[in-house]
Parts: sequence; structure tokens; C-alpha cells
Amino acid sequence: MRTPRSTSALIAATMAAAVLTPPPAHAATTKIENTVEVRCAFLTYRQSSDWYFPSGTPKGLVWLQHGFSRANDHLNDLAGEYAAAGFLVFAPTLPSASMFGCTVNNIGNNTDFLHNVADLFGKAADSRDKLGRSFADAKTKAGRPELNLPEKFVFVGHSAGGEAVSYVAQELRSGYPSAWPKLAGLVLLDPVKSPVGNNLSSALNHLDNTQLPIQAISSPPYSCNSNASGTAELIEQIHKPFVGVRLTTGAHTDAEGESADGIGKVTCGTPQPQNVAALQTLATGWAGGYVSGSPDPGLYPGGAYYEGLRGAGVIQTLS
Repeated sequence: MRTPRSTSALIAATMAAAVLTPPPAHAATTKIENTVEVRCAFLTYRQSSDWYFPSGTPKGLVWLQHGFSRANDHLNDLAGEYAAAGFLVFAPTLPSASMFGCTVNNIGNNTDFLHNVADLFGKAADSRDKLGRSFADAKTKAGRPELNLPEKFVFVGHSAGGEAVSYVAQELRSGYPSAWPKLAGLVLLDPVKSPVGNNLSSALNHLDNTQLPIQAISSPPYSCNSNASGTAELIEQIHKPFVGVRLTTGAHTDAEGESADGIGKVTCGTPQPQNVAALQTLATGWAGGYVSGSPDPGLYPGGAYYEGLRGAGVIQTLS
């Protein structure tokens, strides 16, 4: 039986409301800027690191990693959303150029450096180690001395950062058996495969053999995401029921949202509000489900919010 016109209009209006209604206001969060030590060859780099504290006890730790030629401040908007959703957020700046190959993207061989990044999380339980010392400094400055690092981690990477967090996840699995169970999932935001090496394909190929949730939010293929190279790799290597969505009118800068700067907007496009809202809602909601073990069905195919986005043409399911 055909749906009456009035009912069709009501469905369309409901979908539009689901897409356009902004997320509810959240409690205030606290941002602390300091540094974190990361080994690079025979040196120790002291990298800028931002910590974002939720108002209550954190539900998990989000490592939020920027991409090539960007810095942690470019993800300030999204980091605030994760903190407002109850996560403690760690957002370091990793180099995009280094004579020793210590870079977020692979421009030669950055695998040793990424192993050293994995070491941060592999030894996170030791408050005297690198990540623990950075956190201790941050929580003191935030006036939150009672907090401990959460037991569950979620790795979130944008652009080349998507490759980096994937590689580090596999390094955690292979080299830190006591820390690996703490990793609850990966969110890849318009991931980009490095022009050299096979870090992303190798990491995803190994992670496909685990139960780790791995989902992406991507934009259509164009120059800024290297023709969606990272998303194509994800689809090829990960054989799980649901690997994420594509924002149909998205831009590579959607993950940066209000933190995107003029250079990012000129070169890669200006984020549109409906795309930023969808990305932030899905990315924070998926992460919440990872750490709780109870995913919100509304954020997955068949769910009300998801189908509202799809019906309004905001997203397509990756396949």
C-alpha cells in the first residue's frame, strides 16, 4: 500500500529534525596544555599535548590524533565534544617533518617512531612513565588530583592520524599484551594512507583478526584525502558487518569543525554544520559504546538517528 502524502511529509520532517537538531548542551570541560615525551631515535622529543577533562569521572581515555601538517589545536572543537561526552582526551602534536623519520605520516620509515608512541599507552599503567607523568602534571593543573587514567582507551585519528592510530593499535596488540585489552575501539576520520610504506594496510589486516571495533567517518574522494585512499584500504582490509559512513557532501576538514583554520578551509573546503554535527554525534557516540560494551542502536544502520541522516542524504553506509 502506498504511504499517504501526509505521512510521507511527516517522515521527512522527522528525519530532517533528527539531522538538524543540535546536540544538547554539555557541562563545562577543562583544557590543560603541557608536553609529553616521545622517543625519537637517540633523542627525546617533548611534544605539545592538550588534555581535556570532563566534569565528572572519565568513562575512558580518547587519544585524538591530528593529521599531516596539522596540530592538536586543529582538533580542539572535537576534543571538547569528547570531553563533554565524558571522556578524558589526550591530544598530542606529532611532527609532520623530521630528519629521523619521527613523523605522524610515513614519508620514509616512521615505524620506529610509532612504536615509541605505542609505548606511551603500553606503559600507561606506570604513573612514572611518559604518559603517566604528562597526565599527572595535567590533572594537578586542572585541580583534579583524585583522578586516575581510565582503564579503557579509544584511539581516534584524522587524516594521516587515522593511519597512525591504526598502526599504534597493532603495535599495542603485538608488543604490549597487558595493555592491549584496554583498547576498546578505533574511530578513523577521513583516514589517509601515507604515500610510502604499507603501515595502514598491514595494521588493518592484522586488526581484522580481532574483535576490535573499527569504524570510519569519511568524505567523498578528492585531493585532500588522497582520493579516499585510507577509506578504500579500510573497506578492503576490514571484514566486519559495519565499517562506517561517508558524509555525502563532506570535506576533509569536517573533523576539525570550528577549529579549522583559513588554510584548511581554502585548501580542503569549509565544514558544513550538518556534516560536523553528524560526525561529532557518531564519533563520540560510537566511542561511548566501545567503552561501555553497549552500543547505542540509534547510531547504527536501522537506528532512528542513523536512518534520519541517511534518509536526509547526509550519509551513505560504507561498503
